[in-house]
Amino acid sequence: MSEYILEMEHISKTFPGVKALDNVELKVQKGEVHALIGENGAGKSTLIKVLAGIHGADEGGKYLFEGEKADIQEPMDATLKGMSIIYQDLSLFPNLSVAENIYIGRDSKKKPWTKINWKSMKKLANKALAELDMDIDLNKKVELLSIAQQQMIEIARALAFDSKLIVMDEPTSSLSSGEVEKLYNVIDKLKERGISVIFISHKLKELFRVSDRFTVLRDGQYVGTYDVNEIDEQGLIKKMVGREVVYETNKEKAETGEKLFEISSFSKEGNFKDIDLTLHRGEILAITGLVGSGRTELAQSIFGITKNVQGEMWLKGEELKISSSEDAVKKGIAYVPEARQTQGLVLEQSVINNMTLPIIDTLRNKLKLIDRNVEKNLTDQYIKSLDVRPAIPELTADKLSGGNQQKVVIGKWLSAQPKLLIIDEPTNGIDIGAKTEIHKLLRRMVNEGIGVIMISSELPEVLSVSDRILVMSRGRIAGEMNTVDADQEEIMKLALDNEGIESGNDTKTPNGTHHQEV
Repeated sequence: MSEYILEMEHISKTFPGVKALDNVELKVQKGEVHALIGENGAGKSTLIKVLAGIHGADEGGKYLFEGEKADIQEPMDATLKGMSIIYQDLSLFPNLSVAENIYIGRDSKKKPWTKINWKSMKKLANKALAELDMDIDLNKKVELLSIAQQQMIEIARALAFDSKLIVMDEPTSSLSSGEVEKLYNVIDKLKERGISVIFISHKLKELFRVSDRFTVLRDGQYVGTYDVNEIDEQGLIKKMVGREVVYETNKEKAETGEKLFEISSFSKEGNFKDIDLTLHRGEILAITGLVGSGRTELAQSIFGITKNVQGEMWLKGEELKISSSEDAVKKGIAYVPEARQTQGLVLEQSVINNMTLPIIDTLRNKLKLIDRNVEKNLTDQYIKSLDVRPAIPELTADKLSGGNQQKVVIGKWLSAQPKLLIIDEPTNGIDIGAKTEIHKLLRRMVNEGIGVIMISSELPEVLSVSDRILVMSRGRIAGEMNTVDADQEEIMKLALDNEGIESGNDTKTPNGTHHQEV
């Protein structure tokens, strides 16, 4: 009997003009946590989609599950075999209850008019949640849960299907540190039960915390599989990117010019209060803080997404009254949201359509038709300057890696020639090599005269990229410091400051509402 729950060998996948996978291998042992890692564009997502039956592999590969040939034609085949995929963008039904989400799909092979056994559904859901030590109202709609709770519902659903292999794609990207620890404990319990986990993440520390072995992909090819005890972080990075990557803290004070952007007494009831902020020409201003500190809500208010905001705003000396995001764009403000796939891009549209979206009306000729030559030339220019890969303007955005999707979003706003760019979690879910490229791009924008406000929860990023740091805590500015004088410990002390607006320690749910976190 094979020691492996999953054996994939000589797996290749070709899309028109792109070979996404080239002779790749992935072997997962029973009861292990196996990290699948590599830069964005390395082929991780494509390999998982082949595993899940979303993509069919090219001929010639070997795919075994529990030692037997796996004939996976569609995702439900994989589910019924005992595989569950928990994607970064969770695949729950927000308007259905917890119990319904855990149970859904179990009757897929029954006739459509088969009556649902509600008692069995709740019994099954209760059992799955109990195995995770989760106490959640089974009748509660999923949209009212935090992202961390929703993730646990996904895992409970996998247990309800008797899954033997669970794939977790960037599972901690939207979780607080406390929620991350709870997830680690759940993964430990899965291992104890003999369930295998494929863990995909760009956070090296957590990879070393949870994983038994690593499989590294680079440029669609298999690099190797390594035991956690035989390789360190720097060695793993080198395997991923093919070179050494060195993080440096920004210890050079930037030469700043005149005041570029300013807000005064900015307040939004329940989110933030009395925020004063100044951005000078030639600097990157970082805003950091814990989940629920109000940093994203502040950014959305500046961009006109959030309404009924009190306070004053100036850009290049001109007082602004922003009533909508369209108004903000006209005034020269651009906003790159954290959820780039759902808010920053039209995934089913091409790179060229996404990049020219904000300026489409300016590309029309006298006949009111879009000048395709101008559109193509402009897109080619940004693809080249941002090093978008593959450099195919007609490729749809959903075919790009996370890092390249982020470049397209930035290119979209550069085409609008903004005076101020606000970018929220610029490298969330992006690999190490692409992070460096995005950081250099932000610095280049500042050098070209564009103001940059960066919101980030990654303190190494804050310290290496920004020139000045604002720390938010519970809706207020808890402190301000120059990066040359800052360190992670000092930032965390300010972020944990208990002073703030009386809204409690809130955690944002996916629909923007808040709930108390105990």
